[in-house]
Amino acid sequence: MRAVGLKTLKNKLSEYVRLAAGGETVLVTDRDRVVAELVPPQHGRAGFLDDAQLAEAVRKGWLTPPTLATTVPPPRRPVARLDALLAELVADRADR
Repeated sequence: MRAVGLKTLKNKLSEYVRLAAGGETVLVTDRDRVVAELVPPQHGRAGFLDDAQLAEAVRKGWLTPPTLATTVPPPRRPVARLDALLAELVADRADR
């Protein structure tokens, strides 16, 4: 465990972040009083920020994770035929 003052931390932030990522706890002090801690990521914490934010939202109940689909989705069918879409496009452009 190391202790570092705010000014030193500001000047060498990447060094202390690397120490925390390597498993060491860094105490941040302001006038010899501990004000914060840099700690290694918790076991099971997602490696990427987006994954961690989604996991936190699920834990808090803001999101519900999707269930696994057990059936095959229906085949995709076109909404409209191409010739109908092209005719509508030509008509729309003729109005201008």
